[in-house]
Amino acid sequence: MNEDKTLGSGTEKSEADLLRERLLRQTRHACEVMNPAEIAAADAFCEGYKTFLNQAKTEREAAAFLLARARALGFREFRPGDICRPGDKCYVNNRNKALILAVAGKEPAEAGLRLTAAHIDSPRLDLKPSPLYEDKALILGKTHYYGGIKKYQWAAIPLALHGVVVKKDGTIVPVSIGEDPADPKFCVTDLLPHLAAEQMKRTLDKGIQGEELNIIFGSRPILLDGKPEGFKLNILQILHERYGITEWDLLSAELEAVPAFPACDVGLDRGMIGAYGQDDRVCAYPCAEALFALEGVPDRTAVAVLADKEEIGSCGNTGLDTNFLLDFITDLVLGQGGNPRVALRNTKCLSADVNAAFDPTFPGVMEPQNAAYCNLGVVVTKYTGARGKSGTSDAGAEFFAWVRNLLDEAGVLWQAGELGKVDEGGGGTVAVDLAKLNLDVIDIGVPILSMHAPFELAAKLDIAMLEKACRAFYQS
Repeated sequence: MNEDKTLGSGTEKSEADLLRERLLRQTRHACEVMNPAEIAAADAFCEGYKTFLNQAKTEREAAAFLLARARALGFREFRPGDICRPGDKCYVNNRNKALILAVAGKEPAEAGLRLTAAHIDSPRLDLKPSPLYEDKALILGKTHYYGGIKKYQWAAIPLALHGVVVKKDGTIVPVSIGEDPADPKFCVTDLLPHLAAEQMKRTLDKGIQGEELNIIFGSRPILLDGKPEGFKLNILQILHERYGITEWDLLSAELEAVPAFPACDVGLDRGMIGAYGQDDRVCAYPCAEALFALEGVPDRTAVAVLADKEEIGSCGNTGLDTNFLLDFITDLVLGQGGNPRVALRNTKCLSADVNAAFDPTFPGVMEPQNAAYCNLGVVVTKYTGARGKSGTSDAGAEFFAWVRNLLDEAGVLWQAGELGKVDEGGGGTVAVDLAKLNLDVIDIGVPILSMHAPFELAAKLDIAMLEKACRAFYQS
């Protein structure tokens, strides 16, 4: 027989109240379920996250940052033929743009892994192979945008240039211009409203067109023997003095233009972080940090894969629509004398990627009952895809039930959500690529406002909840 429970006011709960508690799904703000110490710890965790965002604006920089963390914590490079024993920590560095981190568990890998997967690439502007051109006393750089962007959002904001130039002899020259306050910045220009009557008749998706995403590189000619001898030549001379490169070297370069502003707190209560590239580094960082924070030896081998190319379909040899993760799992399991196919069938995976947070300014694209909300915890997304669930893995009910039980037992605040209304649009994650390996996978991540914009917003408490969820998952 149940005892009567009382409300905070001292009044007894009615039969209806008790029935609601028992049968209805309750949603609560994170501040209602976290005590002050937990909120302070979440805010402190996010300070490290902001440092990561500022130092990892490209997939190369993200991989380098997390690889340095791993090495400092005793992770060693894994090679085919290596045997991982309980407690061993290892990594795989895939071409400096994708990373696998692992801690070997007590059980053999054949018993199944606890795998998280996030991506570390983000929408941006890539310089074309032959970018520089001179036009009407200006030097501009041609770009090809990467991933799904609203092109007009990339005009009239300060940009920085990151990447590498690989010279003919194989020398790798790292490039970073625009992050230091003393550095110059770059910019895509836009028309002044006084002269934009025709431009403003364009539909929004063509307000700025792809071939108009040209970056200002300079405006002064080089002076030789007291005479101006070309604007483009001046820029190439500056690049040669600073990096020892020529225009030929730009052909074999990977140079990315990204927003030049740092991560910062948003709101008078400092409850959110605003920054470039939070899709999906907001999930990659908690996945990695939860693995780094593991104490003792987990029962199952814990693995975090941090991949490239998700924003363009996970293609390429650093994306998850390739075999680099499968090769690692195969080598890991074979090294322990196990069967890789059995290991994959026994593996549980969290595809850690963001979902769209409900924005009250634009409510029409969301179905409120099945939308994700900031500060209600991590969002579990059973399926993504477009319209009739096209292009998604659609996690099974059994695995979803296993995940929700894990989160509840670990005290992780979570919610379920879809990516907008059924016929409004859609999107995808790496879950569909992982499902091809015949493992159980479901999406879990942080709700994001202004996703894919140069400045995205995420709630600090949601970010901390994802790290807590990953810790519980690795230890399950």
